[in-house]
Amino acid sequence: MHRPHVPQPRGISTPVLQGLRTTIYPAPDLDAARTWFAEMLGTAPYFDQPYYVGFDVGGYELGLNPGADPADGPITYWGVADADSALAHLLVIGATPHAPVTDVGEGIRVASVRNPDGFILGIIENPHFKAA
Repeated sequence: MHRPHVPQPRGISTPVLQGLRTTIYPAPDLDAARTWFAEMLGTAPYFDQPYYVGFDVGGYELGLNPGADPADGPITYWGVADADSALAHLLVIGATPHAPVTDVGEGIRVASVRNPDGFILGIIENPHFKAA
């Protein structure tokens, strides 16, 4: 199959994103959300705290965050090698800040931006993630 050549924008030599990692859903009622997702997935969460619930779904994370703004909807987080440099790159190419780089524990760092169309794109630096 022939793929057309798509020129890379100037200044980009390596991909910023490594692949999908996590989708986090706002969960204002964390207990109800935990119960619903556990029933839907047919499994209990592997991580269950009052501030975050995480399910392993085929090697990827489905998260529930009671502190997330429901108006933002779910946010998909893409893996990056370095959250600081990835965030800086996204801002240089026209994204606007949504949430700064934040250490969420165990060396995992997240941030998010709004792309030029206004959609939220999350990035996650997770030294524990091993691609399947």
